[in-house]
Amino acid sequence: MFTGIIEEIGSIEQIQKGVQSAVLSIQCKKVLEGTKIGDSIAVNGVCLTVTSMHVNGYTADVMAETLERSSLAGLKKGSRVNLERAMLAGGRFGGHMVSGHIDGTGRIVEIWKDDNAVWYTVQTSSRLLRYIVEKGSIAIDGISLTVAKVSHTDFTVSLIPHTGEETTLLKHRSGEIVNLET
Repeated sequence: MFTGIIEEIGSIEQIQKGVQSAVLSIQCKKVLEGTKIGDSIAVNGVCLTVTSMHVNGYTADVMAETLERSSLAGLKKGSRVNLERAMLAGGRFGGHMVSGHIDGTGRIVEIWKDDNAVWYTVQTSSRLLRYIVEKGSIAIDGISLTVAKVSHTDFTVSLIPHTGEETTLLKHRSGEIVNLET
């Protein structure tokens, strides 16, 4: 389980693509603290298992099912990713309960600034929208956010400056695909 509070922004060091799978090498520092092979780290909200570790990063296998259901297939060398270690039972619990099992993807259709908030409207399938409720929680690329509005085609969230600075969401542009966990 995760909280949706991003600990670090890492970067894709290398991608080894198989026929229907991939191995990601992720450069990072903070999430390596106390991590061992077999632990779970959410990458843009997708729970992946650490398969090897090196001084400045780790690797994780990605199976075909995960590539099909998430935005991970679109990552490239140098892509920046949100990282969060699995929640400790005795730790603080901010954000909301996030499983790291992506329900699907959405497309950012509008971004606008309102004083100190940045608003995002994300279009997704009706299959996912039925689980998204106004004032409920949603994880976008692993980031715990509160839903401000829901329509029959999309939903809207906003970011405070701190969340924008500590995650990759402000780097996204209209038209880009994001991972969603309802």
